[in-house]
Amino acid sequence: MQVAVGGAPVVSDGGTGQVATTSPIDEYLASLGEPKRTTLTSLRDTIMAIVPQAEQCISYGMPAFKLRGKTVAGFAAFKNHLSYLPHSGSVIPQLAEETAAYASTKGSLHFPVDEPLPAALVRKLLEVRMAEAFDKG
Repeated sequence: MQVAVGGAPVVSDGGTGQVATTSPIDEYLASLGEPKRTTLTSLRDTIMAIVPQAEQCISYGMPAFKLRGKTVAGFAAFKNHLSYLPHSGSVIPQLAEETAAYASTKGSLHFPVDEPLPAALVRKLLEVRMAEAFDKG
């Protein structure tokens, strides 16, 4: 049974008094088949380890991570690939050398459904995006 507590959805355990909160990103990931779910769960864990204060949400129908009201990262699953979304058209071009092994557009980095992005690359992507979002005078 799903009920709302303070505006956040929770799933009841049927009366034992224990409840587990769910988030829209949990629901998004639960809707995916394997190996996409595991790969994107790994990416989510990496993002949250790097930016633990990030707010997890859904933006444009895809999981996203916000800091101080600005979206700094996101991801999405597609039929034949996964995408890391920096929510900026200038982040991936700034890291052209580091992202050369991946297919990309200005606004998304594509990676295989069964291979998480390396944590070091995710850290660089986040650092560039956060510098862009927050270091402007």
